[in-house]
Amino acid sequence: MIRNLIDLSRGLKAGRISSVDLMQQAFQAVEFAGEEGARIFLTVYREAAEAQAGWIDEARRKGIDLPRYAGIPIAIKDLFDVAGEVTRAGSKVLDAQPPASADAEVVRRLRRAGFVIVGKNNMTEFAYSGLGVNCHFGTPRNPHDSKIARIPGGSSSGAAVAVACEMVPAAIGTDTGGSCRIPAAFCGIVGFKPSSWRVPKDGVVPLSRTLDCVGPLAHDVSNCSVLDDILSGGRGEDVGSHPEGGLRFGVLETYVNDDMDEVVSGAYQQALTRMSRRGVRLTPISVRELRELPDINAKGGYVGAEAYAYHKPLLETRGEYYDPWVRARFDAGKSQSAEEFIRLVEDRTRIQLASDDKQSPFDAFVLPTVPIVPPELGDLEDPERSNALNRLCLRNTAVGNFLDLPAISIPCHAAESLPVGLMLMGRRGEDRRLLSMARGLEQAIRGR
Repeated sequence: MIRNLIDLSRGLKAGRISSVDLMQQAFQAVEFAGEEGARIFLTVYREAAEAQAGWIDEARRKGIDLPRYAGIPIAIKDLFDVAGEVTRAGSKVLDAQPPASADAEVVRRLRRAGFVIVGKNNMTEFAYSGLGVNCHFGTPRNPHDSKIARIPGGSSSGAAVAVACEMVPAAIGTDTGGSCRIPAAFCGIVGFKPSSWRVPKDGVVPLSRTLDCVGPLAHDVSNCSVLDDILSGGRGEDVGSHPEGGLRFGVLETYVNDDMDEVVSGAYQQALTRMSRRGVRLTPISVRELRELPDINAKGGYVGAEAYAYHKPLLETRGEYYDPWVRARFDAGKSQSAEEFIRLVEDRTRIQLASDDKQSPFDAFVLPTVPIVPPELGDLEDPERSNALNRLCLRNTAVGNFLDLPAISIPCHAAESLPVGLMLMGRRGEDRRLLSMARGLEQAIRGR
């Protein structure tokens, strides 16, 4: 499968490939995966997608003007509304809810750009974990280890695996504490979290309305740039590559490097060296306020309070349908008082100001996306161990959500290694500039 969306668009327009062929490739890949395919895609729209692809191919042959990305397959996370369907959000709790009356706004924007939605991807129940585990529908296996079952990362688990396995060239996920970037890092692809206000969240099952973001997962920065433009209301333009020389990055050294394993440390340091050789000025920087985050969020923070408020009626009426591990996290949110929540809001503002001050001399912060390689599924059998791993997986990426900074994870591991991601966090609202810098540095970060 051609991976790049712009190349696919050109190939379709020139008649070198057809939309029907692309759909068949996508669905054949899902079928070939067997039971694993059913763990990656919870819903498949084969009949509708192939019919739409046929219409697009015929319209193109007749010279009808079509949207730029007409006929390209894409997948969406299971928490986006599709008209006429119950939105499950990776759960069985919502089975009794009425079908969605309309598509989510981001789904409308994808369709308007010409994309053909081939299915909905599996996810952690209600997006409430960075591990990617789902007890209701099974957990997609990390595709980078054929011998040991490892987690894919979450919560956008199926989206990342579908892209990594080349079932689709890209997928759309959500990111509240790292749910696009963690599975991207664990599955060896690119994941982008925009500034929280840039992409509408209408028709998306919420986890935390304050922190939720909608972002793409893809093989390269170019695809993420195209999709970010569409999701934020544009026509699907790519960014140019920012010149490498002269960029100034602050390399975060406190908090985010704690408990980093040797594989991640080695790959990360090598990527920093490659960027430095390309002319990027790297300066160690400490934002000591980040060490306060575990205490600030000890009772769940924004996610705990806002998720509990949304789920309280469901917990009371359909509590038995929740994954017990996920339900325990929702239940914990009710212990946060109004006074504690107000203090949380004040702490966030204070730390954002401190971070902005430290970031002002730099074009971006640099840090490891996740400090460990993908854990084995067997490591999650003990609830205490699962909670500790979940906190560690989310720790670095959640910084970007708390500070509301755009952030992108790019693979930086060696070919024979388990996947490792390097994360760039740009200034608030400067999403397109961050994507431009990432595009210019992508090959250096990847070691190509």
